[in-house]
Amino acid sequence: MPQRREVASAHGPISFLEAGSGCPLLLLHGIGACAGAWQAQLAGLCGSYRVIAWDAPGYAASAPLAVSRPGPGDYAEALGALVAATGLRRPHVVGHSLGAIVAAAWATRDDADARSLLLASPARGYGASEPARRAAVYAERIAALEALGIEGMAAARASRLCAPGAPEAVVARVRNNMTRITPQGYRHAAQLLSQAVLPALLAKVRVPAAVLCGSQDAVTPVAACAEVADALHTPLRILPGVGHACYVEAPDAFNAELLAFHRSIDEHDHE
Repeated sequence: MPQRREVASAHGPISFLEAGSGCPLLLLHGIGACAGAWQAQLAGLCGSYRVIAWDAPGYAASAPLAVSRPGPGDYAEALGALVAATGLRRPHVVGHSLGAIVAAAWATRDDADARSLLLASPARGYGASEPARRAAVYAERIAALEALGIEGMAAARASRLCAPGAPEAVVARVRNNMTRITPQGYRHAAQLLSQAVLPALLAKVRVPAAVLCGSQDAVTPVAACAEVADALHTPLRILPGVGHACYVEAPDAFNAELLAFHRSIDEHDHE
């Protein structure tokens, strides 16, 4: 069973779930999830890895960042604090959706030592858009938060993160994960989304990287994910029949892709 843990940092407490031992694997959720969304990875991969799934700043018991307009560097600094506090050495890093931006931001820091990056259904951010567009993206999300509350947003948005016709049990898991969001964490995450520019970060990536998405993803569609893969000069890995919450909808297939990617890195290192 995963263990709930918490470490102190200059940013305040950072909470996470941990299972297994061995090669470190760091899992970073998106704007509408939490550490618990990775239950199938914590359970399914703990025999091969020391798996750590964080709650991003402002999510669950993790303290929010002490800045009003946090950017990728602020989240990367917080992630670096978690890596240092847990003694992780050369972790494989997986970032889903908004977590892909955090993963890339940390991996490109001078003091980071990521072993690899797997970006699942990566959000690209709106930082390269016109200021009016960035402001509108942020305002739309905050308006939904204020109008619906966390529970209402989860009820309204969960099915869109899954493929059409996904089993209700899967949609319910996604919906339940979304209810763990906190208003402050969501506001800061929406700010990050509005100003981040994933392509600019990818240009600095110097570790093996892979990109994966669901064939029915309506949030970060296949074409958008293919552009991210092209920027990293890697083929896009597609999970058939699933949507944006691909690691929740098809955990066995997701885990298999992750293991295959990491195996290819090991084989290359031993050539």
